Amino acid sequence: MAASSLIHSFKSTAKVGVYVDVANLVRNGGYGMRYEVLREFACRDSAELVRLNAYVSFDVDRASKDNVYRYKMTNFYSILRDFGYKVIEKPVKWYVDENGNRFGKANADLDMAVDALLQSENLDRVLLVTGDGDFVQVVRALQNKGCRVETLAFQHISSDLKKESDMFMSGYLIPNLLPMDSPDGRRVAWGDVGSRVRGFCYHHDDNQNFGFMRFLQKVGPGLWITDSRREDSPYRTAYFRDSSLMADINPRHLPDRNLIFEFDLVRAANGDNPEARNISLSGRS
Repeated sequence: MAASSLIHSFKSTAKVGVYVDVANLVRNGGYGMRYEVLREFACRDSAELVRLNAYVSFDVDRASKDNVYRYKMTNFYSILRDFGYKVIEKPVKWYVDENGNRFGKANADLDMAVDALLQSENLDRVLLVTGDGDFVQVVRALQNKGCRVETLAFQHISSDLKKESDMFMSGYLIPNLLPMDSPDGRRVAWGDVGSRVRGFCYHHDDNQNFGFMRFLQKVGPGLWITDSRREDSPYRTAYFRDSSLMADINPRHLPDRNLIFEFDLVRAANGDNPEARNISLSGRS
């Protein structure tokens, strides 16, 4: 059987747990994330979803005075529950510092860490959706229990957390996880010619002033197959000229896999891989 057939016929027996630090995501580039797409990503190899936890903060004091806030938050929590998430609410506690300034805290890190560790007894894979470096020791503890640990985040991600994880994935790179319109406003599937996608530069020729972007065409079990020349790779390559880079992007700093770019996919003259145009910087993972 061909390698591509093996990949596409593979069905995982893994049991998966997902733990989402919602406040951390919202503060760091993940506002507007589609939680149903996150669920699909976690189960990308037909794995069994055992735990799906979302840790949120709720300001009871504000909710008692602000009807718009109360409605917005309760509606958001209801949507999460519709997608199958268990919503763990952490009430905001208010304090006054030595200068008389009032500030609120609703840190769910401890709750999330304890739940992941306790529930890992029944899990094979854990997806931590956070960029917080405080979870480095949690990752190690989960790995010592035999779990494969993946992390996903958007911006301001701890480098230690990325290194310690078995796999790190930038949320920007997952198709449709963070919605983005096509260049002309039409509904074009992510990765098709005419769509706008996110990816990173993996090769650049300083002498010839061109390079190549890699982007994820589809989510599947073979995320490790990054060579887009392989039939079973979920990734595709887009050629670009330096003239397509926005003025604030220095091509001499490329390639840099930590820089996430947005770009339009247009049909290339040679008819092979698409060409990337109107390239702007989306974020740093």
